Amino acid sequence: MALTSYQLEVVSAESHLFSGVVQRIRVTGIEGELGIYPGHTPLLTTIKPGMVGIVKPNGDEEFIYLSGGILEVQPTAVTILADTAIRGEDLDEAKAQEAVRMAQEHINNPAGDMNFAQASAELSKALAKLRVIELTRRISR
Repeated sequence: MALTSYQLEVVSAESHLFSGVVQRIRVTGIEGELGIYPGHTPLLTTIKPGMVGIVKPNGDEEFIYLSGGILEVQPTAVTILADTAIRGEDLDEAKAQEAVRMAQEHINNPAGDMNFAQASAELSKALAKLRVIELTRRISR
């Protein structure tokens, strides 16, 4: 009999954000987008700033922003150990937009306090937050 779900844990240093049975997830791995379905091959990989999109057994979706971390896939369980994880509905859109503006300013006008790589990383994180906000808003309608 084929598996139709698995246990997902999303944990950060600050909190245990999600624990439950899911149908599938998608997450941004260091090598690109990953779709994790039941029975996925075991995997251990780094994740980059982005999101985890969770599809629950009833079809409901949830989005969580991840600033990076580790993804571990086992036959019946998946664990995400995130540096920082924030539920989509808890993100502040104004702060994310301001972070995008500041990062773009640092990229366009380099200063001694932040180099290009740091500014690019901050821009990536802020854009990921805005994407999670957009997706969360879309499913809330």
